[in-house]
Amino acid sequence: MGSERLPLQNKGIYKNLPTFSPEIKGLTAVVTGANGISGFHTMRVLLESPERWTKVWAASRRPPPKEMMALLTEDQRSRVEHVACDFLSSGEEIGKQLKDKNVKADYVFFYSYAQPKPEPGAPAWSNAQELADTNTALLRNFLEGLDAAGISLKRFCLQTGAKNYGVHLGRARTPFVESDPRPTLEPNFYYPQENLLFAYAKKHSIGYNIICPAWIIGAVNNAAMNALHPLAVYAAVKAHQGKILDFPGDINAWLNVSEHSTATLTGYLSEWAVLEEKCKNQKFNASDTCALPNNRLWPELARWFGCPDYGKPELDESKLTVVDPGDKPHPLGYGPGLVSRFSFTLGGWAAQEENHKAWKEIMAKHNLTDDPFEGDLEGWQFAEAAAWALSLALSMNKALNFGWTGHVDTLESLHLAYTEFNKIGMLPPMVGEARQLI
Repeated sequence: MGSERLPLQNKGIYKNLPTFSPEIKGLTAVVTGANGISGFHTMRVLLESPERWTKVWAASRRPPPKEMMALLTEDQRSRVEHVACDFLSSGEEIGKQLKDKNVKADYVFFYSYAQPKPEPGAPAWSNAQELADTNTALLRNFLEGLDAAGISLKRFCLQTGAKNYGVHLGRARTPFVESDPRPTLEPNFYYPQENLLFAYAKKHSIGYNIICPAWIIGAVNNAAMNALHPLAVYAAVKAHQGKILDFPGDINAWLNVSEHSTATLTGYLSEWAVLEEKCKNQKFNASDTCALPNNRLWPELARWFGCPDYGKPELDESKLTVVDPGDKPHPLGYGPGLVSRFSFTLGGWAAQEENHKAWKEIMAKHNLTDDPFEGDLEGWQFAEAAAWALSLALSMNKALNFGWTGHVDTLESLHLAYTEFNKIGMLPPMVGEARQLI
């Protein structure tokens, strides 16, 4: 019996979630990349249903840190077992690691990702071919490892992302629809990964799903690509300094509507997709269905962390830095490229010693363990992209047509994520409560 015949349910801030037949029980799953944003939160979703999911194997090089595991209940932790796997090793070696742990799985949720460092000074994702080679190898090796371990699946769920639509390459046709053609302006590892999955599913006569989120919200220790985490650090430092929360972008970035994908809600959608027979061999976008422009986000960031006020975009264009891609090709295929205008960059702000000093004071005051001001500051590039350089619109029509009804208010989910970042020692506590965007 499909979930459409059963009542919907709410779980805290997550609304209109599906319920499933109690006859669906005793399932096991492998979640790869379980210490990352998406993997960890999908694992949490599965562990909420002990009758349905009796065992979850967390497959990654390192187990999820103890701070993250402390977010789970004792019963949930008892149903997780870590499998140490390096997916850049051979399929034979991965198969041995799975066999040694006696892994038996009905479903796989694949979130493993590797981010090879670009050339010094080059932007994130600029090494497209290396990204493609590395991440295609991750999936290929793991699929070979499943065969070597003799694991027979019912469904394989692969998560990709909005880069599938070329959003990182400039102007693109919106909203993004699952049936859109692949932009081929540069290598993109999502495409060979999809091809590998199609071939594997056909060979083994199993089903697959592909889930495609936008900017992902969720608290984990590894925040290198957690684009909205640096915004909280920025707000916390500004509040500590008694300064207003300046906005770096122009009026377009202030008004552009963007969407986000809360990792927990995407986990619920992924579970629904693999358990529904009608969703077999389908690709779905994953969005909170809560449009959130910066003119709505910035005031809340300032209020949450106690800044005296927030700044608005610089309107004097003579004070803005302009980055014009010129005639560089973009996914839309016609018209001008996407011009960025900003008064300052978050990366440049993070490089200022006075701001690093303020963060160290915050760390000492609140016993924090993470310092995003150290290293190559790559995380701040993702924050800039999420904050103003890119606007995202994912069509949820397909998922809705298949019966998906889940929703979360992104302001509530972001506030919850920041609360959990505090629990794992990465952000100071907030001083303002969440308010829904209603």
